[in-house]
Amino acid sequence: MFESAEIGHAIDDDTYEAQVPALREALLEAQYDLHEQAGRQIIVLINGIEGAGKGETVKLLNEWMDPRLIEVRTFDQQTDEELAHPPAWRYWRQLPAKGRMGIFFGNWYSQMIQDRVHGRFKDAVLDQAIGGAERLEKMLCDEGALIFKFWFHLSRKQMKRRLKSLKDDPLHSWRISPLDWQQSRTYDKFVRFGERVLRRTSREYAPWHVIEGADANYRSLTVGRLLLEGMQAALSNGKTRPQALSIGPLGTSQDELTLLDSLDLSQRLEKDDYEQALIAEQARLSGNMRDKRMKRHALVAVFEGNDAAGKGGAIRRVAAALDPRHYNIVPIAAPTQDERAQPYLWRFWRQIPPRGKFTIFDRSWYGRVLVERVEGFCSESDWLRAYGEINDFEEQLTDAGIVLVKFWLAIDEQTQLQRFEERQEIPFKRYKITDDDWRNRDKWPLYRQAVGDMVDRTSSQIAPWTLVEANDKRWARVKVLRTLNEALEAAFARDKKK
Repeated sequence: MFESAEIGHAIDDDTYEAQVPALREALLEAQYDLHEQAGRQIIVLINGIEGAGKGETVKLLNEWMDPRLIEVRTFDQQTDEELAHPPAWRYWRQLPAKGRMGIFFGNWYSQMIQDRVHGRFKDAVLDQAIGGAERLEKMLCDEGALIFKFWFHLSRKQMKRRLKSLKDDPLHSWRISPLDWQQSRTYDKFVRFGERVLRRTSREYAPWHVIEGADANYRSLTVGRLLLEGMQAALSNGKTRPQALSIGPLGTSQDELTLLDSLDLSQRLEKDDYEQALIAEQARLSGNMRDKRMKRHALVAVFEGNDAAGKGGAIRRVAAALDPRHYNIVPIAAPTQDERAQPYLWRFWRQIPPRGKFTIFDRSWYGRVLVERVEGFCSESDWLRAYGEINDFEEQLTDAGIVLVKFWLAIDEQTQLQRFEERQEIPFKRYKITDDDWRNRDKWPLYRQAVGDMVDRTSSQIAPWTLVEANDKRWARVKVLRTLNEALEAAFARDKKK
């Protein structure tokens, strides 16, 4: 795979100087057009052999293009904050907005290759990391991102020669880092595992480009031309939309039975029983959150449900049991302008808590397969592929030790109508009812079908849905608290077995 990057490509200075002006002009024009017209994210991943000119090439790109639209990110040793979150969190929070370019040094490929080279994990874990990178890039591209992946290459002999020349040059010896010398000793392993990663992750939507790094003129022009070709192709093709996916049968009839139909919505608690159970479960949750075993976990609770199903009341009873410093409530509304400039999961990744903390999502990433589906705010392809993307997202959370609990609070149509009318009559509740609530009520069958599909497609062993009978608010609140406690205690029990 790397042989063609070791044959000695070179471009003389006169040819280089003659070609640079036109290339710079075209790059700037394409950069501005993508920023103004298409609003496409551009993600450039920089990988390869130390000393192959990665830094010099990126520095040159900042000179050739408008640096105000370029963000250079370096991912070195993970910080304590990053170690307390799922591995992908550090990359998601640094994604460039649409219309901007993000250049990532030390990205997800660097981490997985270095870990395998130094024996921190075996081939099976490397294969899992490769699969995760593929799914991440596929999702970003489906959301409209342009991904360029560059591997800057040197042969072993070229690398040693470059390191020696830098070492002997008093003006540039500072550029040699411990990583350079370390990689010179592990060159064969690094190239072997690097080739495996490139072979497995070069896809039509995000191909790898291997750049011979020995000659500065050649590598600079080559990288510039590849960027230009990719940006011009994106401008010519527009934002491509994937075709609708076939992922198995979904509910096709609004009259089909769903899991919601199996709920006994007559479940209820008398006031005295409710007050006793509420106090007991709140005390239990408080103890679980202060348990020393929480240092290995975070807790994420997702609240979805019919309008007026009592999500807010249930969340208040959960919060009442806890120290406000230990939890965060994230209300999800229509995305802001900044959030629309990113892939749809970006705003949720940014809110994932570190170990020992608790985040409550009042509505969540499931809006993609509920309101966005029903209201037509995204294409059919978008919400169809979202099932798989959400399952992958939740698997990454649980793999990182996060206890994920998902609630759907269900009420029947008559109960909803009663609560709507009650909100209109009671002055301090009027703020809870809007014209959108009445309009959504007219789409009850469509939402019911979407919820059925959502539960079927995303209730997994690692992140099951808890369907809550919410016609009686007392019953719902106690069930929510009890479910949270059971989920935490099950996680603590699994820790003992490890």
